[in-house]
Amino acid sequence: MGYPEDALAPDENLLLHRHPHAKMLIVPVIVFLLATAVAGFLVGLAQTRLDSGASVVLVVAVLVLWAILVGWRCLVPLIRWLTTHFIVTDRRVLVRQGVITHSGIDIPMGRISNVQFRHGLVDRLLRTGTLVVVSAADDPLEFDDIPDVQKVHTLLYRTAFDVQDGSSADRSAAQPSGDGERHRKAW
Repeated sequence: MGYPEDALAPDENLLLHRHPHAKMLIVPVIVFLLATAVAGFLVGLAQTRLDSGASVVLVVAVLVLWAILVGWRCLVPLIRWLTTHFIVTDRRVLVRQGVITHSGIDIPMGRISNVQFRHGLVDRLLRTGTLVVVSAADDPLEFDDIPDVQKVHTLLYRTAFDVQDGSSADRSAAQPSGDGERHRKAW
């Protein structure tokens, strides 16, 4: 059993498992490409214009700076993206994130009083947006960069409404079989 199935109760059904939208990786990819191009240019320049001793020092310095920049501005956002999970089950909404410092929040479906979404023009083109979940006693929680935010909003609203009404006819039709793949493919 892989994540998130190992975080679920035995009789809990996974309806949706998503990472944030890949748009959050656009800037790291651009930084990687530009940093690599500049580092390659500087290494080539150092090898053709300088004597061998100064050339080696400059090449090592450029590669160390490249590694620091790529690790800080590219690798960290990639790991953050990979370790952020937005999960909807028939009982709750789970958000998990982090590697070293792991944090999470669980919102029971019965406590959700309002579900909203918003997205601007660019987000609409990329089919992403911000999901706002209001629970009975807490401040609204905003989840940014949710892929297919309108469909997630609809799924979450219907599931929360079914739980509050106690009806199971609609919920059984929306539940996936086994691993949650059927529902995701329908989107």
